[in-house]
Amino acid sequence: MKARLFLYFIEVILLGVLAASVGCAKAPTDAQIATDIQNKLNADSGLQGKQLIVQADKGSVTLSGQVDTDAQRDAAARYASSEAGVKQVVNNLQVAPPPPPPVEAQAPPQPKPVPAVKHRRKPKEDDSSKAPAEVAQVAPPPPPAPEPVAPPPPPPPPPPQKHTNPSGTTYAVRMVDAVDSETATQGQTFHATLNSPLAVDGATAIPAGYSVEGHVVTVQSAGKFAGQSLLVLQLDRIVASGSTYNLQTDQWKKQGSSRGKNTAEKVGGGAGIGAIIGALAGGGKGAAIGAVAGGGLGAGAQAVTHSQQIKLASETVLNFTLQAPLTVIPTTQSPNAGRPTLNTQQQ
Repeated sequence: MKARLFLYFIEVILLGVLAASVGCAKAPTDAQIATDIQNKLNADSGLQGKQLIVQADKGSVTLSGQVDTDAQRDAAARYASSEAGVKQVVNNLQVAPPPPPPVEAQAPPQPKPVPAVKHRRKPKEDDSSKAPAEVAQVAPPPPPAPEPVAPPPPPPPPPPQKHTNPSGTTYAVRMVDAVDSETATQGQTFHATLNSPLAVDGATAIPAGYSVEGHVVTVQSAGKFAGQSLLVLQLDRIVASGSTYNLQTDQWKKQGSSRGKNTAEKVGGGAGIGAIIGALAGGGKGAAIGAVAGGGLGAGAQAVTHSQQIKLASETVLNFTLQAPLTVIPTTQSPNAGRPTLNTQQQ
């Protein structure tokens, strides 16, 4: 009978601890949901600076404002739907019409040279009252020399031909800088290179090897006993042949594995159960020993299975997708052109 009562008492205590752990997890409020989604939109380089409004009501999120492309509209909806506690997303974002193409200025027409006008001197009227011997014969003056006319300036060179990569084009880049979720900071700049040529309609617009820059959007280091590592990267620009082209890409994201979010509660629960068992076994000193044993068991298990850090070594290849068209001036120059070679340095 005592053994049954003891087991029943243990079951009641375990159910109470489980109910207390479940009660700690509260659903996020509408204000928290709207704030978290707004922060995600502001962290995206393609959506920064745009007046986007986020409203949340009982798990239903409404997005309103204006974006440049359909890809940006879809990206904002994905951010909203991935937020915890969101049940429905109403996407009222409007896509702005593209700006008209710039009108190239034409060279003004060159004025035609005006021919020089020859002036002739009127001959003197004959004086009939004078004798024919007295009439003076005056020769006409020579015509003036024409003024020199400057040659017209040469026509301006034709503007360079441009190529446009459409939205949805995927780029492969090779990391130059190593990025570690344990040491990286939010907003940190990293460098990479084009892993393959940037091609438009089958023709190479920018050869592989040119510099690419990006930044760390979000970073989360896995703690020793709790937490989950997270690393989010995004590309910002390409530098090729002295020109810089701004990019609007999606985000590369990687999340490490984790044991759980309530590790502290589990460790505390282990210590409490150990104390109860110790008290039932003998009370006093037994309760203290049980608490230490229970807490040590929970902490030891968590230390063994804590989540892994995310480490991107140099030479790692990552893929990014354009969210807006990219217009570049093609170049055939290699990124290593102009750099001294080994033979040149030895001479």
